[in-house]
Amino acid sequence: MANPWAGEVALVLDGQRHVAKLTLGALAELETALATGSLIDLAERFEAGRFSTRDVLALVVAGLRGGGWTGQARDLLTAEIGGGPVEAARVAAELLARAFAAPGASGG
Repeated sequence: MANPWAGEVALVLDGQRHVAKLTLGALAELETALATGSLIDLAERFEAGRFSTRDVLALVVAGLRGGGWTGQARDLLTAEIGGGPVEAARVAAELLARAFAAPGASGG
């Protein structure tokens, strides 16, 4: 079970449940993967609803890798995501919110 207090979010890939988490290393990988801007720019895009599928993919990959997944972004191109693209976007937004939530703040 994903622990929201530890910043974890669950995601089902090809029928298998994974735990995603934006660790410091995952955040660094995410920042490198961003085509433009910073993590603050990314958070602002999500808050404004202006995020791209590239943003969602980068967040999901970074979160999965922070949770111990050893795959690559290209592995998600053919993966069946439980809940589809809408769930992937929800997970991405939740990862971002939990990574930057103040201690004691509710994480959704």
